[in-house]
Amino acid sequence: MASDETRGPIALIGLDWGTSRLRAYLFDAAGTVIAAKAHPWGVLAMPDSDFGAAYAAITGPWEKVAPGVAVIAAGMIGSTEGWVRAPYVPCPAGPRELGAALVETKVGNGRLFVIPGVDQHAPQSDVMRGEETQIAGALALRPELAAGATLILPGTHAKWAAVHDGRIVSFTTYMTGELFALLRDHSILGRPARKAAAQGETNRVVAWEAFDRGVATARDSGTRGIAPVLFGTRSLVLHEELRARDSLDYLSGLLIGDELRSALSGIPQQPALIGEEALCDRYARALQSFGASVTIVPDSSAAGLWSVACAAGLAAPAATHV
Repeated sequence: MASDETRGPIALIGLDWGTSRLRAYLFDAAGTVIAAKAHPWGVLAMPDSDFGAAYAAITGPWEKVAPGVAVIAAGMIGSTEGWVRAPYVPCPAGPRELGAALVETKVGNGRLFVIPGVDQHAPQSDVMRGEETQIAGALALRPELAAGATLILPGTHAKWAAVHDGRIVSFTTYMTGELFALLRDHSILGRPARKAAAQGETNRVVAWEAFDRGVATARDSGTRGIAPVLFGTRSLVLHEELRARDSLDYLSGLLIGDELRSALSGIPQQPALIGEEALCDRYARALQSFGASVTIVPDSSAAGLWSVACAAGLAAPAATHV
């Protein structure tokens, strides 16, 4: 998406600035997104490593229309690899705590406010950066979840966050997405699919039967866990019980199924999913295999940026429409 056209008065610019992409939103005084655009200018993919140039390119046209408008940013832009270091705030944390800990910096003739991440030290050490803003947005979009809910944010480092009274009280990170990428690209388990792809055999759609089989295998692994069943991704292909081109969907099911097997044992509420549609679809299907119903919250980054900005006094609270 990309647009510099605006409709109505400008109240805030919001940036979702992550590892691989930069998304920008223009808000009016009611919290409505009136323009949006995106570029592959993530923290680890910055052209010429020039954060200032990327910032000016994406916000400049809007700031010309509304000089002095506040800009709020979330994500890895506030990390040690980013542009403006924004330290973590401890759990429990919600929009109020995040808004009170914004890091302000002067950029050109404007002001940039960076949202901190959230950390915890017990029951185990963990951190999140960017997901706290998505969670704030999800609670703004679905207020019924604020009293108490378990929120799942699938991704490279999937987060399971417990929310109470509108604040994150604890969370756990599962490296499911990164493990999948490593096994796919750098292990013998990914070799059958890589070979099939080289021969022109690829799936245009998800091989759901293979995925479901992987989920069920992980679900039924009991106390053995994932390690003893991973090699089945290869042996099933060798035994011609699984097509090579379907093996990655089987592996995806195994890893997501193992994540769910571990996480679901300790949560009191039915979970809600937050994130991109394709990945949430996989998790929702896997959750059904475990007998769990699930709510899916659409992309909530924009709503979260607005929610934290309101808590910080950068924007006036109003009904959010994104």
